[in-house]
Amino acid sequence: MAKITYIEHGGKEHVVDVANGLTVMEGARDNNIPGIEADCGGACACSTCHVYVDGAWVEKLPAKEAMEEDMLDFAYEPDATKSRLTCQLKVTDALDGLVVQMPEKQI
Repeated sequence: MAKITYIEHGGKEHVVDVANGLTVMEGARDNNIPGIEADCGGACACSTCHVYVDGAWVEKLPAKEAMEEDMLDFAYEPDATKSRLTCQLKVTDALDGLVVQMPEKQI
């Protein structure tokens, strides 16, 4: 289980426990956190679960695979360093304390 902080674009924080084996996107969906739409349901076929990862976490996460890189091209104002698709981040104990911020909108 990992405690993950989701920050809405306006600054409202949601701190939730997410079970190991789920994705960061599923944690947001299951806890009704606004700002992550996840239109494709986690298939890495859209960019509507895009977030900006807190700078302290960028190097701690697994590297982006090619499909995620491609989908991030469609995200709203992607950041080459901090942007990730939450459907591609599998929750483990190593993600305890992860902080992500939602963009202004999802496209």
